[in-house]
Amino acid sequence: MSLFRWSDAEWKSVGEGIRMKVLASGGNLMITVVEFDAGVTSPTHSHPHEQISYVLEGEFVYRLGGEEHRMVKGDSVYVPSGVEHNVTALTDGKLLDVFTPIRSDFL
Repeated sequence: MSLFRWSDAEWKSVGEGIRMKVLASGGNLMITVVEFDAGVTSPTHSHPHEQISYVLEGEFVYRLGGEEHRMVKGDSVYVPSGVEHNVTALTDGKLLDVFTPIRSDFL
């Protein structure tokens, strides 16, 4: 078992107005928290990892495979491997992102 403490994780800038912390990783799983400033749109991208995004705070427009979904606190979305996606933060907000397998580019 590995214990991960919030206070040990460092914020990393992953774009203008976007910050991320890796909260835990092991085996084939990884969990991160991502903070967005209001009005920021993440770059459209895809990756081989499966992902679930859960809205901890704020409001977002999540674009997934050509569809747009307005999301608020408590909403979640599954992102299949290889599907293009991005988000726009309508307010300051936080997403909890879970990946499998681990995104080594985040470590």
